[in-house]
Amino acid sequence: MIPELAQQASETLASLGYNNVHVSIGDGYNGWPDFAPYDGIIVTAAAPEIPEPLIDQLKPNGRMVIPIGDQWGVQELTLVTKDSNGSIKTSNILGVSFVPFIRS
Repeated sequence: MIPELAQQASETLASLGYNNVHVSIGDGYNGWPDFAPYDGIIVTAAAPEIPEPLIDQLKPNGRMVIPIGDQWGVQELTLVTKDSNGSIKTSNILGVSFVPFIRS
């Protein structure tokens, strides 16, 4: 977690006119329950498995894209969909290489 990056992101978004974006610094594994549930979630670091808190924060009929796999091995960009009953379906989109998901 690098506060300077969050500050820079906030300033860049504001300069581009995005006034409805909130930036948070924290452990992404737990998501951001204050604003949940979400229609969509995009994860930009590879996790060994889909974090349960993110699934919980996804709205029915919501979608999440997350790279899943070993930090030094095979990773798959994975589409996670939650149906109207809360059931989860996953499908692999393509092989990728992302930085590792780091827990605090």
